Amino acid sequence: MREVFIVGVGMTPFGVHADLSVAEMARRAVSTALADAGAQPDHIEATFYANTAQGAIEGQHGIRGQHALRPLGIQGGFFANVENACTGGSTAFNLAFEKVAGGFADVALAVGSEKLNTDDKAKKLATFGQPEDLAQVTAFVEGHLPRVADILPPPEAVIDERIRSIFMDAYAVNARLHMKKYGTTWRQIAAVAAKNHHHSTMNPLAQFQKDFTIEQVLAGRIIAWPLTLPMCAPVSDGAAAVVLCSREALSRFDGAGAVRVLASTLKAGVDRDLEDIERSALRRAARAAFDMAGLQPRDISVAEVHDASAYAEISQTEASGLIEVGKGGVAAEAGETSLGGRIPVNPSGGLESKGHPVAATGLGQLHELTLQLRGEAGGRTVQGADTAMACCSGGFWGVEDAASCVTILKRA
Repeated sequence: MREVFIVGVGMTPFGVHADLSVAEMARRAVSTALADAGAQPDHIEATFYANTAQGAIEGQHGIRGQHALRPLGIQGGFFANVENACTGGSTAFNLAFEKVAGGFADVALAVGSEKLNTDDKAKKLATFGQPEDLAQVTAFVEGHLPRVADILPPPEAVIDERIRSIFMDAYAVNARLHMKKYGTTWRQIAAVAAKNHHHSTMNPLAQFQKDFTIEQVLAGRIIAWPLTLPMCAPVSDGAAAVVLCSREALSRFDGAGAVRVLASTLKAGVDRDLEDIERSALRRAARAAFDMAGLQPRDISVAEVHDASAYAEISQTEASGLIEVGKGGVAAEAGETSLGGRIPVNPSGGLESKGHPVAATGLGQLHELTLQLRGEAGGRTVQGADTAMACCSGGFWGVEDAASCVTILKRA
């Protein structure tokens, strides 16, 4: 494999963008990434464009990327559209990485853009209520809920049915299983959310930029116990883009901001027992990434993980090897994953606070980590960060995510 570098990143603010189309957000992110790299559209030899919901929300089902990026002059080269649920952006990056590493292109572009907010309930249902997805997650919840029937909320807890989600029910069941097996507490899960909301106050691109104490997180409306509203990712619009190149092409760009890609791996889930963590998609993707990079989890300076719920951060840090299995909640409560801690996780604010525009999420993680390794993340910069890791998972099948992607970066 050839060496691969990130030379440009761009991201819109994540949030609610009623006045912007999916394509316009994509163009803004790409224009920023090109400017960051000192690149022109005709430098791009291969493009991978990720989107999940545009067909349902805007009615554009095909060649979404071409419609979005041709007006910028990105044309003529290799072009592929990608759909892989929440790992869409990470998958686009993985494919771009492999294209450059394999010698099939010197410069590639990965883009993820998503518009999820709509007042049209039928369109939202078409995105989030697909029958096979609902069948998978419902079967998981109904099959495993009896195992945690004895892990009960405090008597005063009331679930707000207006905001209840079957997907958060699944996270809640997993959280309660973790509480039962390892003694994880409700307060420890809240500590994850409070930490991430604090981090986002230093991120001008985050959807939310409001501090929460642990007590305020616990006092939030309950979606599915033990998950309160501040513990869960919002519905978001936004886009992110990354320009990659080979070492041979690095001289064409401003190499001062280059970050080396040591590894990018993507693994699908498998049929397995819920307790068999070693065969989970994220565990296998992380191991493959560490092998590719020639590193160990202890070598990572900063990480962004897929915290669609506060519990998910605990699960991801454990499955990836960053934290010992069963100790994720303890580590969060002790401040180990906070800025200034042993291994800062989600300095961007994570999905819970930065936002979660599905197909843009994974590239948003890489935007953050590139800034971190450059020392350009402002007040949330992890001082001395040398190596970074992104974990992004998406979809649901059986007992886990349908796919997980892990990327490892290093200061060039």
